[in-house]
Amino acid sequence: MIVITWNVQWGRGVDGRVDLARIVDVARRWAPFDVLCLQEIADNYPGLQGLPAGVDQFAELARLLPDFHAVDGVAVERWTPGLGRQRFGNMVLCRQPPLQVLRHRLPGPPDPQHHSMPRMALEVVVDAPGGPLRLMTTHLEYYSALQRAAQVDALRHLQEEAAAHPHPGRPGKQDGPFEPRPRGPRAVLTGDFNCDASDPQIARLQAPLGGAPRWVDAWTCAHPNQPHAKTVGLYDHAQWHHRSSAFDFCFVSEDLAPRVRRLEVDLQVQASDHQPVLLELDLTR
Repeated sequence: MIVITWNVQWGRGVDGRVDLARIVDVARRWAPFDVLCLQEIADNYPGLQGLPAGVDQFAELARLLPDFHAVDGVAVERWTPGLGRQRFGNMVLCRQPPLQVLRHRLPGPPDPQHHSMPRMALEVVVDAPGGPLRLMTTHLEYYSALQRAAQVDALRHLQEEAAAHPHPGRPGKQDGPFEPRPRGPRAVLTGDFNCDASDPQIARLQAPLGGAPRWVDAWTCAHPNQPHAKTVGLYDHAQWHHRSSAFDFCFVSEDLAPRVRRLEVDLQVQASDHQPVLLELDLTR
């Protein structure tokens, strides 16, 4: 299974052009991906540079990938006079039909000294060799370290919660919302974590869990003892002030760590201020 994760900055490249078709083309040329996890997708946000009013990027991406199942993960949803509904968040597009979708609101404790916005984690469960696989993507808080730390703890709790659910679920209650659907501890967590690989929160995310396979940074599986490739600020020096960092990660549940075949960062593309990250898992052995 090939998973690509990318903070696409609503499709705005270093050249200032907003072009989601370019994003999809870059991903397709890179690899025959099974799952595309995207952050910073916008709907009707003319305040974002290069975006006119009324553009629904969630719908546009679904049209650009008609053979994929498109799942939106809206973190911000509001109604603005003169504009109507506005949405901003994440998206997962997967070849396989989802078994179920969960949208987790992440905590945002008060931190009045910093700007912040609502954050969420999108979870899409698919059938895979060996059993259900949870595919998650998120985009953590940038300005508030307090909120980002709380969100890391929430991601740890979500892994513990999923592992604690019975497999299979309680029988009965078929063909209704109480019908049990598989979830399970096997998981991939991708996204923009808005902190560098050396940040204590990255270590915190990977700390042991009570009764659940912990999160493991897939980079360390594919490139042991090597520094993380930078994933943001390589080319957009105006926005990042000549400061590049490794903000974008793929984590796998510990039981999947031996199945990491490769983890790559495209260091050439300039279709966003972030670089895309590719994870390949061997789920067949």
